[in-house]
Amino acid sequence: MKDFADKLNQLKRSGISLKILLAACLTIAAANTAAALNVDVTHFKLDNGMQVVVIPDHRAPVVTNMVWYRVGAADEPVGKAGIAHFLEHLLFKGTDKLAPGEFSKIVRRNGGQDNAFTTHDFTAYYQRIAKDRLDLVMGLEADRMVNLRLTDNDITPEKAVVQEERRSRTDNDPSSLLSEQMSAALYIAHPYRKPVIGWMSDVKNLTREDAIAFYRKYYTPQNAILVVAGDVTVDEVRKLVGKHFAPLKNTADPGPRMRTPEPEPLAARRIKMIDDRAANPFVQRSYLTHNYGSAIAGRGHALEILSTILGSGPTSRLYRKLVVEQRQASFAGAWYDGDSLDNGTIGVYAAPSAGGSVAKVEAALDGVLAELVKGGITQEELDLAKSALIASTVYALDSQFQLAYLFGSALTTGKTVDDVLNWSKTIENITVDDVNAAAREAFAIKRSVTGVLLQKAETAGTAQN
Repeated sequence: MKDFADKLNQLKRSGISLKILLAACLTIAAANTAAALNVDVTHFKLDNGMQVVVIPDHRAPVVTNMVWYRVGAADEPVGKAGIAHFLEHLLFKGTDKLAPGEFSKIVRRNGGQDNAFTTHDFTAYYQRIAKDRLDLVMGLEADRMVNLRLTDNDITPEKAVVQEERRSRTDNDPSSLLSEQMSAALYIAHPYRKPVIGWMSDVKNLTREDAIAFYRKYYTPQNAILVVAGDVTVDEVRKLVGKHFAPLKNTADPGPRMRTPEPEPLAARRIKMIDDRAANPFVQRSYLTHNYGSAIAGRGHALEILSTILGSGPTSRLYRKLVVEQRQASFAGAWYDGDSLDNGTIGVYAAPSAGGSVAKVEAALDGVLAELVKGGITQEELDLAKSALIASTVYALDSQFQLAYLFGSALTTGKTVDDVLNWSKTIENITVDDVNAAAREAFAIKRSVTGVLLQKAETAGTAQN
């Protein structure tokens, strides 16, 4: 059960453009694109408050069944960091009907695959299986939504698993440690500052009572969204949902998602780590900015385009300037994450070429940012970025999992089905002035945290923009 947020961070650090990933998996496709790909979305709500999204896809006799909960690491009680991710693990333990571990065994025996993931804003569980087994997996999900049974024999070994997961994926990975420290520095008040997997000091002290309390508060129909994508009809799904989920009663009212707002940044922050385990020295910088739900219409879309122009692929400004022309960097890029419930971030990164220094590559990176803020983008850059983003959604819609992820992630982070369907229409309406305004605001150094990872001591440059 991999933490999806950590997967995103790994992609950022590897130099893969998050613009493409987010456009493909988190953001959205235009209504005309959807129609061309025969995507038809139906959305309805049960009497108990559970939302249902059906996305027929008849290209193969398989379905992807996903249950989403509007709860993640940012909703955890103080001192319980990691409980959302820990509970994700525990959902694969027993219920009144199933022995521990039997859930996944049943899915595999029926030729399916299952897994789950947790982020700061949501937790989701899914199965991909033959269409005639949809009744089976819906029944399994409905059962564990209300009938989870945990003992100390479940808690102790699974907590050890999570601790080892943290050691292997974070504590033993210098780049993961740097990303973790940067998040803690970027957010001084908002709970996005803590890692999804939790701080080890908190994880060690999580109890059975903590897990049960969290489960009873948040794992209830009115806090859940079912997304079914695949070889089904709306009527077929309605019938199965009526059988398995409609009879479930709400066990609690989770209430509004109360989170401490992040105050307006006043000063830039900087993290430097020296670790001889690092595969490559590099510099990365994150800026606190708007998300897709910003009060400024289209600002998130403008930031998505900005990150594409700045750092997506070999024709982007950062790659062209730092790698090709100046030969200061071995790789460079940018990313934008605007799909969180609160706030958004835009970031840049670069690694020095062989024999080069992080200080010099950071200075070169600052030069590109300063040039962009001062001179702005061109119409040609805007048109190319729009085409790349819209094309990426076409490829994304070829995957059932991505289709289901698209709508589930949107509905758990305050967006609507229409927001999803109208995304590329909004992208098309973004102007050069929109992107330039977004750049001027986003790349204010006081809104940033800069992280430098070195294999040995080196004097790192100081940001000037």
